[in-house]
Amino acid sequence: MNPTHPIQELQQKLTLLKQEIAKAVIGQNETVDQLLIALLAGGHALLEGVPGLGKTLLIRSVAEALDLKFRRIQFTPDLMPSDIIGTAILQDDPSGQRQFRFIQGPLFANIILADEINRTPPKTQSALLEAMQEKSVTYTGETYKMEAPYFILATQNPLEQAGTFPLPEAQLDRFLLYIRMEYPEAADELEVLRQTTGSHQAKLQSVLSRQEVLDLQHWTREVSIHEDILLWINRLVRATRPGPESPEQIKEFVQWGAGTRAGQALVVCAKARALLAGRYAVTPEDIEVLAKPVLRHRILLNFKAEADGVQTDEVINTLLTKVKITISKVAR
Repeated sequence: MNPTHPIQELQQKLTLLKQEIAKAVIGQNETVDQLLIALLAGGHALLEGVPGLGKTLLIRSVAEALDLKFRRIQFTPDLMPSDIIGTAILQDDPSGQRQFRFIQGPLFANIILADEINRTPPKTQSALLEAMQEKSVTYTGETYKMEAPYFILATQNPLEQAGTFPLPEAQLDRFLLYIRMEYPEAADELEVLRQTTGSHQAKLQSVLSRQEVLDLQHWTREVSIHEDILLWINRLVRATRPGPESPEQIKEFVQWGAGTRAGQALVVCAKARALLAGRYAVTPEDIEVLAKPVLRHRILLNFKAEADGVQTDEVINTLLTKVKITISKVAR
C-alpha cells in the first residue's frame, strides 16, 4: 500500500481547519472558503459587511485554528502610523551610550486583523502599503522583514455609513480578494441564536502549523492551469479596460479597468480554490466564482455609472457573459 502523499495529508488538514472554524462561525461557507483561498494564495483579504454579521469573529476564528502569531489592530480616527508600525525609543546600550532602538508595533505578526480599517484616515491606512506589498517595514532608513506567512485580513463597514474613509486605490489593489459578507440564511441565523445565547463557548484548536501553511502555499502554485483558461483570464482582465474591443457596458460605465495584478490574482486564487476542493487542476468554474472578489475593487466606475445606480458586480456579470472561454481540450 502506497503511503499517503504529503499534499493529501495537508488537504485533510484543510478539512479539519474548516471544521474547527465551523465551531464558532455558523454558515457563511462561501465567505470562509474565500478567506482560506487568500490564505493558500498567500495574499491579503478585505472583508466588507454591515455591523453585526460576525466579520471580526470569523477572522479571529481562522487565526485561532492556525498555529500562527496573531495581532488585532482596532482602526479609529485618531490612530497614527506609529501606532501600528512601531516607534524608536532612546535606550542605554551596554557601553553606556544612548541610542535609539526600534520597538516593533502590532503590524509584526503572521496574521493581522485590521478591524474597521476604513474608520481611520488615509494617512494611517497608507502606512500598511509597504507591509502589504513588500512584507517589510522601513523605519528611519532600516528595513525590517515580516516573518512568513504574512496576512493582513481587514474588515470594513460599507462606505455609506457615517465615519468611514474610502481606502486609497493603491491600497485596495494590494488586497488579493475583496469579500462581501452577506446576511446569513434563515436556518443559519436561527442556529446562531440557539448556540450563542447560552453559557457554552466554542473552543477552537490549532490544526495547521506555520510550516504546513507554507507547504500549502507551495502546493497551491503547483496546481495545473490549462493554456485556454490562461488566455481567457487575460481576455477578461483586458476587457475591463475601456477600449474598441471592450463590451459596450465597459465603455459606458468604467473609468479605468484592472491592471496586470488582477490577472495574477485570478490565476493564483483559482489554483487555491481547486486545491481547497481537492483538485489539482483549475476549471472554468473557479474563474467564474472568483471573478467578483478579485475584480470588484480593481475596476473604477465613472460618474454615469454612479448616476444610473450601476454596481461593479453588475459590470463583472456582463463581462463574464460577453467574454467567453474558447475551449479546445478543457472539460468543464
